[in-house]
Amino acid sequence: MDIAIGLTADGPLDQTIELASQLRARGFTRMWSSQILGPDTLTVLAIVGRELRDVDFGTAVVPIQPRHPAMLAAQARTVQEAIGGRLSLGVGLSHQRIVEGMWGISFDRPASYMEEYLAALAPMLHGQPVAAKGERVSAFATGPVGPKEVRAPSLLVAALGPKMLELAGTLTDGTLLWMTGVKTIASHVTPTIKGAAAGAGRPAPRIVCSLPIAVTGDVRATREKVNETLAIYGRLPSYRAMLDREGAAGPADVGLFGSREQVLEQLDDLAQAGVTEFSAVVSASADDRDATYDALNEFARR
Repeated sequence: MDIAIGLTADGPLDQTIELASQLRARGFTRMWSSQILGPDTLTVLAIVGRELRDVDFGTAVVPIQPRHPAMLAAQARTVQEAIGGRLSLGVGLSHQRIVEGMWGISFDRPASYMEEYLAALAPMLHGQPVAAKGERVSAFATGPVGPKEVRAPSLLVAALGPKMLELAGTLTDGTLLWMTGVKTIASHVTPTIKGAAAGAGRPAPRIVCSLPIAVTGDVRATREKVNETLAIYGRLPSYRAMLDREGAAGPADVGLFGSREQVLEQLDDLAQAGVTEFSAVVSASADDRDATYDALNEFARR
């Protein structure tokens, strides 16, 4: 299991570059950034990736509804060229309250929408001609969009439910997980996506898991802080379903907290469950942050 770390990209650009440089100095060569309401993450990664030439970057995730597949393919291929082929493009459906409440776009039948979207996006990322005409997503291209000579970025989908995991295994390189505990990964995520990939004749999928983590002597205070700061994820339906499947009351119940030895054991449990890459959301206090970084790097060296 590879080790990555979350890169906050919603502040000033110089601040993001400095943060990425500090994380690289701490030994991290894989970083994932979200796209929520701040700066455009792909643009940020194009700039940060020109500064740090030995780091792999990914989006976790870009919501698909505001971007036509041709536009997103051209942007991703441009970023891929800019940073020397080190981009993983993670896409997702966002949430109904954002899609309908903020963007004014229907959230009806989201899995069906994603399937139509991927039918257009996936070949476009490879520079292939596309003639896709779906009920809600249509796209046509006679040749490459964006740069002509560039290797396709790896494409992953934020997938939790069975239908989405089957789409991810059948049409993409893997999935990105958040708020999904180790038991759910082992019993639900891994067998579903691996079965779909095998049935489609595709390579074993990437399973990228992101969870809060902290090496700490004060687990109780850490859990309370995580439940407070990440409370929204316990209420959003898609994540709530994963927490319920795990038997978790709140976000802290799927986090990785404890001593160095306990956290290393929990990381090993994720690897055994089928996770191919762990992207750390470091939730430690300032006093515990170095110990958390050290544990992550120790696991990576194994």
